[in-house]
Amino acid sequence: MSSSLARPLALDLESFARVARVHPQLVRRLVALGLLEPVRDASGQLWFSRTELATIARLQRLRAAFSMNYAALGLVVELLDRVAALEAARNRSRSPGGGPWT
Repeated sequence: MSSSLARPLALDLESFARVARVHPQLVRRLVALGLLEPVRDASGQLWFSRTELATIARLQRLRAAFSMNYAALGLVVELLDRVAALEAARNRSRSPGGGPWT
């Protein structure tokens, strides 16, 4: 994410938490765990891309479905992303002209 993120396309911490329907302290915790990636401006204020709303929604769904703490979610999200990347590579190799996946 670029530090030149335009303000109208970004949300400050309070606005982001309100739109995501979570407490700002939870947002701070997710940032500390590396699960959300805001941009810090020169004054240290956090700014969130609107795409981070999808990220926090995904985290909330996973936490509810698997009853795990937020720290464990980092590992789960990383593994799910790796599986998706492997499936995408496999699908590309199956396209016409592509070689075998293995």
